Amino acid sequence: MSQRMLSLYASRRRRNRLAMGLSIGATVFGLAWLALILMALLLHGFSGLSLDVFTQMTPPPGSSGGLLNPIIGSLILTILAIVIGAPLGVLAGTYLAEYGRFEKLSSVVRFINDILLSAPSIVIGLFIYEVVVAPMGHFSGFAGALSLAVIVVPVVLRTTEDMLTLVPNGLREAAASIGLPRSLMIRRIAYRAARAGMVTGVLLAVARIAGETAPLLFTALNNQFWSTNLNAPMASLPVVIFQFALSPYADWQRLAWTGALIITLTVLALSILARSLVSSGKSQ
Repeated sequence: MSQRMLSLYASRRRRNRLAMGLSIGATVFGLAWLALILMALLLHGFSGLSLDVFTQMTPPPGSSGGLLNPIIGSLILTILAIVIGAPLGVLAGTYLAEYGRFEKLSSVVRFINDILLSAPSIVIGLFIYEVVVAPMGHFSGFAGALSLAVIVVPVVLRTTEDMLTLVPNGLREAAASIGLPRSLMIRRIAYRAARAGMVTGVLLAVARIAGETAPLLFTALNNQFWSTNLNAPMASLPVVIFQFALSPYADWQRLAWTGALIITLTVLALSILARSLVSSGKSQ
């Protein structure tokens, strides 16, 4: 090997070591901050965790209480958002994957969907405020659920399209060969083959909206008391965390840390469940 080749090889090894060192350093830097955030969350969150958190209402300053009404409010808003948004996302994703895969309209829908995926949630909250809250003249749980549903749709749409696209065309051809209508083929074959991935998309959408605060500030607002009326302001855990964390009261701040811990553990559980479903779908 010539001296020039040896010099070139040594130079490449130095650049490789430099790039590897920078990559490892950036990874350690990011993980260190993540570890610090999680340590602070666990330390402060678990210190305020008790049965009262799940059985009592949000208290006035200086009193004991819990987070029952915002937890129930978040569950109501999330379930209603999934009920509204998930079917729309599944149907739109089915059209893109099964009916209009190569049509120009599909390209436009995919472009708009990509914009919605990256759109700031506060913009969605302002939009729902203008088209729903302002005409109604008051904040409401329904408006909050609608703003979350707008966030759900692009997530479910993208996942549904991707999962249906991965279904082998041989299955569709086999269904067509026995005279099965396309709609029946989609329900009986394509959906079953892509079921794990589609459910994963819904779970990811739930995790996406579980901690959203900005759109709810413009739509559902908040409610210090127990209320399941969708036509009135409704409490939600992210908004209560936001308000209590900014308050000067130590008891409210403890509840904010505990609420943040509950949301974090919920999102973690949903992420683990989604990954397990993806793994089980691949093994099948």
